[in-house]
Amino acid sequence: MTEPHDPTGLELASEIARATVEASEYGVVLPEPAPARTPRRTRRVFEQQRSGAHPDERDPQLVGDVLNQVVQERGWQRRISLSTVLRRWPELVGEANAEHSKPVHYDDGTLVVDCDSTAWATAMRYAASQLVAKLNAALGERTVLRVEFRGPRAPSWKKGMRSVQGRGPRDTYG
Repeated sequence: MTEPHDPTGLELASEIARATVEASEYGVVLPEPAPARTPRRTRRVFEQQRSGAHPDERDPQLVGDVLNQVVQERGWQRRISLSTVLRRWPELVGEANAEHSKPVHYDDGTLVVDCDSTAWATAMRYAASQLVAKLNAALGERTVLRVEFRGPRAPSWKKGMRSVQGRGPRDTYG
């Protein structure tokens, strides 16, 4: 069985971020690739190709530095930071709240959180401003502008062979 393809690349970005952190902690150096074969003729070395006493881009680089550069060039920094912070969801909202809520979507500064019940969603709305402040402290200013807490979805009454058009069940609860 093959795993489903993730078109957003968030899992790959998370793996890159994790490898970056681990590589920077251990000081792993990415060596230059060895040449496939030695040239038959010696090439003339020009002045700008010579290596000097100071480090430059041709020297071996730390894996963490290379990955940070790729993340910056591709614009993945905000998504990686967001996924890293949301993994720490229990630390941000507390263990009890984390058991009954789960962040599900982020778009244009709005974080959507699904809750087990409407009571938990209402209770968490009171702490929304504090949560926005914590998220912006971890991700950068004005990354999260609003947190929307949603309760469970109501069942649909418009399914089945005997469903009829009209106002639906609310006219029977008089």
